[in-house]
Amino acid sequence: MTRGHVLPRPDGLPDLFEPLLTRVGQCRTEDFTSLRRPNGTGGRASAVLVLIGESEPAADTPGGPDLLVLQRAATMRNHAGQPAFPGGATDPDDIDATDTALREAEEEVGLDRSSAEVLALLPELWIPVSGFVVRPVLAWWRAPHPVHPRQATEVAHVARLPVSELADPANRIRVRHPSGWIGPAFQVRGLLVWGFTAGVIATLLDMAGWSRPWEPARIVELPDAAAPVPAARGGAPDEVVP
Repeated sequence: MTRGHVLPRPDGLPDLFEPLLTRVGQCRTEDFTSLRRPNGTGGRASAVLVLIGESEPAADTPGGPDLLVLQRAATMRNHAGQPAFPGGATDPDDIDATDTALREAEEEVGLDRSSAEVLALLPELWIPVSGFVVRPVLAWWRAPHPVHPRQATEVAHVARLPVSELADPANRIRVRHPSGWIGPAFQVRGLLVWGFTAGVIATLLDMAGWSRPWEPARIVELPDAAAPVPAARGGAPDEVVP
């Protein structure tokens, strides 16, 4: 079991991060998943970047906080076509989980590392199907800039998903995997976000006080029967602009 760890708060941090940061500092692995590593050890270290920005109101969005996600390429062997946070396995030269998450986001979507301010580390989460131990890194996108897929063989699409749309009860469902597993999911802007990523998002929405009452009885059969069992609650390259 690990706990969340909050870093010193930077100047200018928006009020939208409370009460999220206070609760992240008190959270445990159990708040995200019931799965445990055998004997509490092992697994390949990895990290993902949970990057929260703030958009100005526009024709297609009311503005406010949003989350950066990417959609895996349909040709990938694992997690094909699935939305996810930027991230991946730790390299030998990475200093820590923060370095891994920022490096992966730079490589996958062209994130300028200096534009993101790391705020906290969430607890380690084990994914048994792949053997990865994932450390989500929570960050504030202090200076949003255009991002786009940099590795066409791995990333098909990049999107900033408004929190208001993720929290909208009309966009929240649960999905059933062919194995019988049922977990939270979001239908937002043409993406079906489920599995590990949806589980982390659902927990953070609750911690931040952004959740709205929704109907968990809405269960949709997962369309991709070949998808791996999750561990926790395509097209041409495009560009996402602030």
